[in-house]
Amino acid sequence: MERVYNFSAGPSMLPLPVLEKIQKELVCYGNSGMSVMEMSHRSKVFEEIIQGAEKLLRELMDIPDNYKVMFLQGGGSTQFAMIPMNLFKNKKADFVKTGQWAKKAIEEASKFGTANVIASSEDKTYSYIPVLHKEDFSKDADYFYITYNNTIYGTRYTELPDTGDVPLVADISSNIMSEVIDVNKFGLLFAGAQKNVGPAGVTIVIMREDLISEPISGTPTMLNYSIHSNAGSLYNTPPCFAIYAAKLVFEWIKDMGGVKGVQAINEEKAGILYDYLDASNMFKGTVVYKDRSLMNIPFVTKSDELNAKFIKEATDSGFVNLKGHRTVGGMRASIYNAMPVEGVSKLVEFMKKFEVDNK
Repeated sequence: MERVYNFSAGPSMLPLPVLEKIQKELVCYGNSGMSVMEMSHRSKVFEEIIQGAEKLLRELMDIPDNYKVMFLQGGGSTQFAMIPMNLFKNKKADFVKTGQWAKKAIEEASKFGTANVIASSEDKTYSYIPVLHKEDFSKDADYFYITYNNTIYGTRYTELPDTGDVPLVADISSNIMSEVIDVNKFGLLFAGAQKNVGPAGVTIVIMREDLISEPISGTPTMLNYSIHSNAGSLYNTPPCFAIYAAKLVFEWIKDMGGVKGVQAINEEKAGILYDYLDASNMFKGTVVYKDRSLMNIPFVTKSDELNAKFIKEATDSGFVNLKGHRTVGGMRASIYNAMPVEGVSKLVEFMKKFEVDNK
């Protein structure tokens, strides 16, 4: 069977050259005589893999020397608790509520202190990024939290809040390495792998060194950043295979011209789909123009019946996982780094034909 164009929000498609390299090295990695899935995380061979992955990530994202990189487990959802456990001193943080993942981060932080919601776009199904007023920011907050790109609702920050001395923390799970990010503006960045980095299993944390300190009392060892940082992400057995796959993705991004090169391709892909949505009489985007995501593009027709018909026919034609999240309805095309321009162009061709056939 031919490979389909997979528009899933995650786990999502991986670059074909990466999959082919994994296939080639699956049984025997290099001269090791074994698969990466079989080797000790304490071995010299795996040490080279994890250190190589960190080196590439630092290079691609231009991560300064005073930031630690950690390869952890537990997905982005574990970070919702790990962040307050490690950063709370005054036990207060500011949040911007822009979707389901921000909401979950707020709920977790509330278990350990005050989660102050300074702005929300819930009133319009999170279809925009709310305007922030600096006078509403807490000067004594331990951190200020945003979801940089909102996977479900298709919004993204085009301008970052100026939080002064309060560390800015961001969930970049769905836009890591899709566009140039100035790491210096953040105290902590984290990303689950399964959208832009590789298979599910590893979570990347990029954290300014001065923020790594004693966590709140009772914090489990496995949720202590200093433990993982001091151990070079090898305190316990890490998700070795997912880290190896991530390293291959980093190599692929470097071959594509780095993050800058990938961003140009992502802007081209998003432009193709948004231009069509803006011109179409049948399909409409759901997000305010200035806040549109490059990665996740939700859209609808005039009826649930027509949405369902489109999703079925698209699936039959090899455009899969286009069904939108239940809170938005309609459709959503997630066009992460691995989605080729051709995939988006062919989807638009299919949408044009569907529009003509269903007038």
